[in-house]
Amino acid sequence: MSTEPRFHHPLAFWLGCVAVAAGVLLHMPMYLMAAPMHYQLAGMAMDLPMTVGMVLIPCGVLLAGYGLMPHLAQLRQSLHGHDLHHHFHVADGVPLRREHWTLVIALALALAIDVMKPASLAFVMPGVTAEYGIGMGTAGWLALSALTGTALGSLLWGRLADLFGRRSAILLSAILFMGTAVCGTMPTFGWNLAMCFLMGAAAGGMLPIAFTLMAETIPAAHRGWLLVALGGVGTSAGYLAASGAATLLEPSYSWRSLWLLNLPTGALILFLNRYIPESPRFLSNAGLHAQARAVLARFTGGRGAVVADPAGADSDPPVLESLHPAADLRQLLRGRHARITAGLATCGLAWGLVNFGFLLWLPANLATLGVDARDASALLARSALLAVPGTAVVVWLYQRWSSFRSLVLLIALTAVALLGFCAIAFTGARSGALTVAATVALLVSSGGVIATMLPYSAEIYPVHLRGTGSGLIAASSKAGGILGAALGVLGLFGHFALSALLIALSMAAAGWLLARHGVETRGHALEAIQRTLSE
Repeated sequence: MSTEPRFHHPLAFWLGCVAVAAGVLLHMPMYLMAAPMHYQLAGMAMDLPMTVGMVLIPCGVLLAGYGLMPHLAQLRQSLHGHDLHHHFHVADGVPLRREHWTLVIALALALAIDVMKPASLAFVMPGVTAEYGIGMGTAGWLALSALTGTALGSLLWGRLADLFGRRSAILLSAILFMGTAVCGTMPTFGWNLAMCFLMGAAAGGMLPIAFTLMAETIPAAHRGWLLVALGGVGTSAGYLAASGAATLLEPSYSWRSLWLLNLPTGALILFLNRYIPESPRFLSNAGLHAQARAVLARFTGGRGAVVADPAGADSDPPVLESLHPAADLRQLLRGRHARITAGLATCGLAWGLVNFGFLLWLPANLATLGVDARDASALLARSALLAVPGTAVVVWLYQRWSSFRSLVLLIALTAVALLGFCAIAFTGARSGALTVAATVALLVSSGGVIATMLPYSAEIYPVHLRGTGSGLIAASSKAGGILGAALGVLGLFGHFALSALLIALSMAAAGWLLARHGVETRGHALEAIQRTLSE
């Protein structure tokens, strides 16, 4: 059987893509006409082509979504369960093949594009404030709007991934992402806020869905290190792409060009769709067993990797079992799943406070301790450089030692680093060595937390709730960022020692929950992990 990706309604899907692209291109004439004014569009009225484009984009997204939606008969089958005793043997110990690496590269590019957009905010801020004549405080609403969109997008796309498929959710996210390129032609700041929210919503689900698809496709022996490495490489590539695009394009084509890049980068994800198969576990769970066999045979070379097993799920090797997809979402809040979910969500909130709050205010707080502003920037740059090798250590720990213990260790180190800053503030220490040590420890450990937290969340939830659970944990990290921005406005991070102490306590609570209730996932099949959690 062919395993080439197919859409359920291909004509509707591609017509939707064309409509979205056309809607964006209809905004380009006004942008190009503003070239003599260095592409400044502030205060201009939308012309007729732009208005038509604004109508075409949502219509195109809806049409493409219909093209990706499963046939109604299949959807009803998925919602009500199908052949709950049908199982497959899965050779989870097969070596990595070219198909695995192709999938890894495709998803790494998708994640880089996902990370690139939020990272671009820092580069567009000066241009936004200058063109619209607003202060940095008002411009900060742009970042808050985008961050709120990513939080809600993580929840939305995670749920859609469980209902319609991992691949479908990725592609629909990419199409909406293409449509938000019009943010680069909006004549008013209000429209920019709205488009940035949608941009965040489009990009927010890419991370949890990509991890979910990877977890369900990569052999258990290699799953852990590849998931952690995927997050690290995708994030680094995204920041490099954002800075590179700003350097090359912004001087000549203004800050608006960074948003217009959403069209070609989103189209790139659509081009990569042929290298992104549907998850075999999702297909089996939807009752599409023949398709699940075909995808698994493609990734295992067809060497007896998939065998019908009417005997049940207790066979060895681990099995791909069809779990009831209509199970109540409250399963995430019951039993051991509930305690792990609470630990991961608390960790996500605390990490968001560190990354989008404490670290953002760290240069200013170091200045209050007597560190020169230039020295503070140089210190942070050196610390970030020293933190790079820490990524390799995190990958090694997750793959060779323990998945959840590695996460707990990194959470504990983050708490200790924060307590170190608290001690520096209380004692008024001026030691550069102590400050560098605390900064490096915080950057390494907090980076390791996010690099391991999302892969772990993609491993511990059952197949019918894996996208939802991963999206929830990803959303918690974004919610922590929103909370951090709000607390920053209220002045909490101006109290250096107090803010460090409160976040350290939150991290400690998350670590305690996960240390008590976490389960080992390293080297275990996903189905075996679920059997452990159900005991």
